[in-house]
Amino acid sequence: MGDDSVSTIRGTFATREAAERAIEHLVQEHGIDRSDVFVAAADAANTAGAAASERETARAENSGLDAALRGRIAVSADVSRSQIARAEQAFREAGAADVETG
Repeated sequence: MGDDSVSTIRGTFATREAAERAIEHLVQEHGIDRSDVFVAAADAANTAGAAASERETARAENSGLDAALRGRIAVSADVSRSQIARAEQAFREAGAADVETG
């Protein structure tokens, strides 16, 4: 999306599960194209989040695998101006911190 009617919403998440939940809501409930949603480590280090979710903790205990928890996960999405309020709500309901639109 590259026009003036589009804004980028950003938020950070403590767990990968929370970030995935926000993305799922944006795409499935609000019709935002998945190619307009971006996920990255919030800082320079690669990370699976700042904390493990209950599901991730159980998975690690059962498999012996442990993901690197080095920081928060950043999610951003290019959304139409008419979708900003719903996108912000989806981010917050999923547990986002530092939600901003620009």
